[in-house]
Amino acid sequence: MAWRNHSTITEFILIGLSDDPYIEALLFVFFLGIYLLTVMGNLMMLLVIRADSRLHTPMYFFLSNLSFLDVCFSSVTVPKLLKDLLSEKRTISVEGCLTQVFFVFITAGTEAFLLSVMAYDRYAAICHPLLYSQVMSTQFCVKLVLISWGLACLNSVVIVLLAINLDFCEAQTIHHYICELPSLFPLSCSDISINVDILICSILLHGLGTFLPIFFSYARIVSTILSISSTSGRSKAFSTCSSHLIAVTLFFGSGLIRYLMPTSGSSLDLLSSLQYSAVTPLLNPLIYSLKNKEVKAAVRRTLGKYLHS
Repeated sequence: MAWRNHSTITEFILIGLSDDPYIEALLFVFFLGIYLLTVMGNLMMLLVIRADSRLHTPMYFFLSNLSFLDVCFSSVTVPKLLKDLLSEKRTISVEGCLTQVFFVFITAGTEAFLLSVMAYDRYAAICHPLLYSQVMSTQFCVKLVLISWGLACLNSVVIVLLAINLDFCEAQTIHHYICELPSLFPLSCSDISINVDILICSILLHGLGTFLPIFFSYARIVSTILSISSTSGRSKAFSTCSSHLIAVTLFFGSGLIRYLMPTSGSSLDLLSSLQYSAVTPLLNPLIYSLKNKEVKAAVRRTLGKYLHS
């Protein structure tokens, strides 16, 4: 679908994170390290889950999909950021900007749905352990992942259509380091009130549609855990959820701040975007490996197998 012809802008200028060459050099090294660690950490998680048959369960099936998503999500934004930190001219074409908007929404949207699905998985495991294997069958788990991708893709198409219908006449400077729809709205010379309303409705529907199942799942989980008589039983049940709760807090907290608060080009805008697009994908494999005994044991077994082969 082509950009409307009467829009005179062919590219945007990204402000980036800094204009100081020395700070840019430090930021390049910093984010290059983050990106490499993100890719290696999540690929290691994928390898360990695939190699260890003890992790071939619904929980780790969803976790492997989360690791794949984190690699994709980070790759949508960080490589462009690294390129711009080494470039004097930080520009992006209109088509490239639209593409980035689409993939930011589809990866972030799928991750939100997947975190919701993982909460339901924990609910089924803790609240209905005897029926868990029947409820969370392989076919059902695959369907849940495919539905997550499908709904996120549909939402992303709606978001991109909002951007396509904008006119950009003179202003072309994006006060951000990536293309995000809230940063494009202030540049438009057309009426954006309907677009903003649709974006807010979309974010609220998407956010509530994924967060409410998490909330109700954990409400039932907490109720079930509190009814367990032994302290060790309560501790073991809660430990299976703690990693997921941390991941949910990091992702939803920064994402909602970015998309529901007015865009101002402030440091808070940049930090919230960096949090969910660069930092969270790095932290997720660390959270799930450091706080999960099964994953730590599987990592040791996998490394031992490859080192002695």
